[in-house]
Amino acid sequence: MERVFKFKKWHRHLVGLGMTVCLMIITLVLAGCAESISDKFLKQVDNKNITFEQLIKNPDQYVGNSILLGGVIVSTENKNDGTLLEIYQTELDSSGEPKDVDISKGRFLAWDKDFLDSQIFRSGRRVTIVGVVKGVEVRKVGQVDYHYPYLVVKDIYLWRNVRTRMYPRYYWDYYGPMWGYPYPYGWYYPYWGFYYHYYPRYRH
Repeated sequence: MERVFKFKKWHRHLVGLGMTVCLMIITLVLAGCAESISDKFLKQVDNKNITFEQLIKNPDQYVGNSILLGGVIVSTENKNDGTLLEIYQTELDSSGEPKDVDISKGRFLAWDKDFLDSQIFRSGRRVTIVGVVKGVEVRKVGQVDYHYPYLVVKDIYLWRNVRTRMYPRYYWDYYGPMWGYPYPYGWYYPYWGFYYHYYPRYRH
């Protein structure tokens, strides 16, 4: 009996060590897969000091500058010679990804010479762009004449959507009451957990 107890204790610690190693490996893999815009993308920006607050106050002052902006698509207009995106601006995090999507300092227009499918580049999707400032365009927002900074896209990055789904998984309960025979679930018991499902990004 004492020998069986020692074996279980040794096996329990071995399993715990194995799980720790697996979790460390998974963490490193996920960190390596973290999404961010490339250095090549950022090198197209020739003036990183222009803020959106400065731009929206006087777009004409910054005509010709390539700047980095990001936000959430409001609308997408497909035309014969390209695509016009209306975007509400948000701040970007350290990886260049739009954050705090409920906070915005205004809207801007981004013209892309390519066809961007409006079902992919649809309302609600987050984008980061490098664009050349071309001036201002006045459009109606409701009954208001809104002065949009107008940019021509040099490069665009569409960020992946994230959804949370339920899926059944198993928890290794080597300390709990479900440990081993003769319990009906053996060494495992099922419960529900969460995982993130990432939709593919589109980049051109």
